[in-house]
Amino acid sequence: MAEYVPRGTNFSIREDELDRIARIIVDCAFKVHNYLGPGLLEKVYEVCFCHELDKAGLSFEQQTPVPIEYDGIKFDEGFRLDVLVEDMIICELKSVMEMHPVYTAQILSHMKLMDIELGFLINFNVPLIKNGIKRLRN
Repeated sequence: MAEYVPRGTNFSIREDELDRIARIIVDCAFKVHNYLGPGLLEKVYEVCFCHELDKAGLSFEQQTPVPIEYDGIKFDEGFRLDVLVEDMIICELKSVMEMHPVYTAQILSHMKLMDIELGFLINFNVPLIKNGIKRLRN
């Protein structure tokens, strides 16, 4: 006999899991920034950030090519994700002096095209990393 699961429970479990993973992502970004500080290339932050994700026990993919379908044609590489965590959260990493609105638009488009609910735009080129992390919902 199947176990009774109250209506809406699966949503709650998924939200709890997303929040748990999101906290780990933010913690990993803090660790990297606290150690390296601002001013390095994005690739350096990406490698170190992924190392921290791995230490935290999360699965991830780096520089993942994402195919896109347009007008009935499949293009093998429509765009690349910096880091996809647990197949559930997109992390777009930056090391820029100024965050432009186009960065937010890009990650929101990526989230929509991939049907991903949660994303982080993380700029490591800031004095305080808390000011460089933007959490986005689709």
